[in-house]
Amino acid sequence: MGENAVACHQLAERIQQLQPEATPMEIARICLIIYNLVDDLSKLQDDEYLFDIWADINLKLQAATDQHQAVSEELNDLAKSDPKKFSPDQIWILVRAIKVQSQILRLYHNQEVFELS
Repeated sequence: MGENAVACHQLAERIQQLQPEATPMEIARICLIIYNLVDDLSKLQDDEYLFDIWADINLKLQAATDQHQAVSEELNDLAKSDPKKFSPDQIWILVRAIKVQSQILRLYHNQEVFELS
């Protein structure tokens, strides 16, 4: 890290101020994503820049979480049925589950997140 880079505990404290209801795990998750997203960590000293990055990440995390929850419910229902009798719609549920999981992984690794169709 460069001389002007924001240390992890400093970033966590600032995220806690932006999102006081966040759990320590959520703060750690956001810090990890920010560190993977930002090339020049000294930019995180700028409150406006940090706020913009934080807002973008929160939006993407919320969308991914909502999609994950919906697909999880579908998968729970799917698990109760006989796989030998899966319909095309049930196969599509499996494909969407894979896409959602991939989307979440991409978010954590700073890769472009694709849209589900």
